[in-house]
Amino acid sequence: MAGLAKKLLLVDDDPAFVATLSEQLRQSEGFAVTTAATGKEALEKIRGDYCDVVILDIGLPDMDGREACRAMRRAGIKTPIIMLTGADTDADAIKGLESGASDYVTKPFRLGVLLARIRAHIRQHELSDDAVFTVGPYVFQPSARMLVHKDNKKKVRLTDNEAAILKYLYRAGDRAIPRETLLGEVWGYNAGVTTHTLETHVYRLRQKIERAPGRAEILITEPGGYRLVP
Repeated sequence: MAGLAKKLLLVDDDPAFVATLSEQLRQSEGFAVTTAATGKEALEKIRGDYCDVVILDIGLPDMDGREACRAMRRAGIKTPIIMLTGADTDADAIKGLESGASDYVTKPFRLGVLLARIRAHIRQHELSDDAVFTVGPYVFQPSARMLVHKDNKKKVRLTDNEAAILKYLYRAGDRAIPRETLLGEVWGYNAGVTTHTLETHVYRLRQKIERAPGRAEILITEPGGYRLVP
């Protein structure tokens, strides 16, 4: 997971378990981990800030984890939710998945297994129309072709090609992408399109998203290409 740190919300009321797993997730994958001890707290946190994945224990002090999962889905949260449980029955797994969970992991679990599940669900979600990314001070919704500023909630509407440029650069992490590569990915191999077309789109993007378009801080130029700054 090179590039921007993925945000993970860990919901469990066992302080020792939360401390241990949080540290493992930070060290092994570089996750930015936020924690919550109750379903209510989890709902408040995920509504306030986007997360790439939620790890949700089924036994919470204020509500069943499945009810918390249903509440998140009703609130429009599309993020992958992996439920944790001590019960290992098919009926329990079915209930969890029917509540809107993306996956179901039984305690005790191997860290490597959980990490593999997390990576798989993040990859799958990022390819879906529901994906949401953080780009500088914005929350980026590719399917809606929109950026929403995290502080003032200002909406920036994008063209299809502008959204495609941002999405490809985001997935590249901290790597600079050559102009020719970006041109091919966004426009395909259209003989009538030149790097000047790409440069024009980048110029217009900067007018929309940068505080000072002449001194780019988000979409920067590198020797031979472009990259996004976390």
